[in-house]
Amino acid sequence: MRQHPATGIGGAHPARLLASLVLVACLVPASLAPAAAETALLNVSYDPTRELYRDVNAAFAEEWKAKTGEAITVRASHGGSGSQARTVIDGVDADVVTLGIPSDIDAIAKLTKKIPADWRTRQPNEGLPYTSTVVFLVRKGNPKGVKDWADLAKPEVKVITPNPKTSAGGRWNFLAAWGYAYNQDKDAEKANAFVGQIYKNVPVLDTGARGSTVTFAQRGLGDVLPTWENEAFLVLQEFGADKFDVVVPPTSIYAEPPVALVDANVDRKGTRKAAEAYLAFLYTDKAQAIFAKHHYRPLKRAAAAEADLKLLPEIKLFKIEDLQGNWDDIQKKNFDTGGLFDQLSRAGR
Repeated sequence: MRQHPATGIGGAHPARLLASLVLVACLVPASLAPAAAETALLNVSYDPTRELYRDVNAAFAEEWKAKTGEAITVRASHGGSGSQARTVIDGVDADVVTLGIPSDIDAIAKLTKKIPADWRTRQPNEGLPYTSTVVFLVRKGNPKGVKDWADLAKPEVKVITPNPKTSAGGRWNFLAAWGYAYNQDKDAEKANAFVGQIYKNVPVLDTGARGSTVTFAQRGLGDVLPTWENEAFLVLQEFGADKFDVVVPPTSIYAEPPVALVDANVDRKGTRKAAEAYLAFLYTDKAQAIFAKHHYRPLKRAAAAEADLKLLPEIKLFKIEDLQGNWDDIQKKNFDTGGLFDQLSRAGR
């Protein structure tokens, strides 16, 4: 077919072609017209929050639609918290991060500048819409008699815990054990040795907390799984309370899973308004009740109580910052290359 030099379409006169295109456009049904783009957010999160954010994201989408008339989709990515932070550092387009430990968000801020260094000051409660702690999941009847952290260092007790290099759950377990030992007589060397004894009892280090749950609950390895409360109760729900018991130690660690906006990404994608609304939603009564439903410790305990949800018991918790300083110091001392975990590993512990 010969092409018209002005239009590139064979033989059609430009004026007649324009009129035809206008007529065709008028005849296209409205149902075939391009739909308005739906806003989409990506929440890069850590391992044990899969079930939690499934409910949170659905509730937020419903509220956003009611308030704005716009549809929104929130996708969630899950994995070991340290590994998830690395994906954001390497370029994953997260709008928000909801990770398992403050040092993982600090790492994104330092290495990429995608998040400002003062990110903890921009959300209520230092970016903590909920908290958690570490409890013990044991085989039914607790055959090894695990009651407190000291029992995890007994040679006959096999402990399943994730790798603290890649998992926030692994780091909280490590720090909880160290803090327990240090609080006995304020001797750091004894605390180091205590943690080393526990890791002698660890047969396998999974990369994430959910992987350790599978190792313990499905593969049947180990005698005790130190884990966040929500993960322990999830195992009871999925596998049956006739197979496992939850042991709450007298003291444990104040676990801080923070949230933050990834400024560079939302500004480039044009999603700042929706992403900020999403983080604000996490502090609403509706979201707080969802946290309680999934066995986390909501910031607003009254919101959960009003929803007739059973709250987790109050136990004595310590903050690792009170024992080891700020999160820069905690990360460097324990988990950076050459830190305490590496030292214990090289010592064959």
